[in-house]
Amino acid sequence: MQRVIGTECRKPTELRHFSSSILTNTELPGYSCDPRPGFEILLRARPGFTARRELFMKIRYLVAAAVFALTAGTAQAETLKVGSTATGIPFTFLDVGKNEITGMMVDVVKAIGNHAGFEPDVQSVDWVSLIPALESGRIDMIAAAMSITDARKKVVDFSDPIFPYGEGLVVRADDDTRYSADLHETVGKVIGVQQGTNFHKVLEARKGIGEIKVYENIADIMRDVQLGRIAVGLADYPIMSYQIGIGKFPDLKMVEGYESQISAPIGVAIKKGQPELLARINAGLATIKENGELDALAKKWKLN
Repeated sequence: MQRVIGTECRKPTELRHFSSSILTNTELPGYSCDPRPGFEILLRARPGFTARRELFMKIRYLVAAAVFALTAGTAQAETLKVGSTATGIPFTFLDVGKNEITGMMVDVVKAIGNHAGFEPDVQSVDWVSLIPALESGRIDMIAAAMSITDARKKVVDFSDPIFPYGEGLVVRADDDTRYSADLHETVGKVIGVQQGTNFHKVLEARKGIGEIKVYENIADIMRDVQLGRIAVGLADYPIMSYQIGIGKFPDLKMVEGYESQISAPIGVAIKKGQPELLARINAGLATIKENGELDALAKKWKLN
């Protein structure tokens, strides 16, 4: 049944253009109604119209429901949990004012996500827990100052290289010792290194050097060098250089002339067996390399 608004009914004729919600050009035997407000007449639809209308409405409902379900599922899938450390300035660190993890690698993974179709949910994870958290499914991705090495590639999949990376030596500003690559000048001294890093493994295999003391994070290494508890800190050059550059450790300096012996680029890491996700990440990374976003982020964090 259809409603027609009218005030006057006369001989048979065609009813035209009453409104967008009524049948037009429909013949009403015995009457015609002018489209004026104040009067309603019910018209019986042509045979089959009601069935077709009901079918159309059902199809439209099913399509809308399917679109909603797909949209909801996509939105949920696009949120990826990203593990980052709170002490790896300027790559990843805790912004105490905002109480959130920020830094170069956080900005990088957000930029990649903009082009790869995912939203990163950045979570604070201790350095030594990053890979275990990835393997257990607690996080979906690692965005930190993690270098790409053959040993790590056995347990995780890395993106294409993002930033060159190597180690540096930090000492007190009044230490004028000329340290060589083999570090034999550290005999009789204590060297601080971060647990679980490539630098730690290399130092343990090296002979003719000083005592090795292991730390959980770089900030503690630098603090102990400044306090005189250890003589040398060997850790990520970009992180220590940035910390000194912003005046956080005024009594420290980077050893000039020391050449990195354990250089490797850093990348984003994901759990093995996810080729589609890895392809999306690499495609997004290629985009920010080509359009200048990556260079702009390196400049923002004083890394170029």
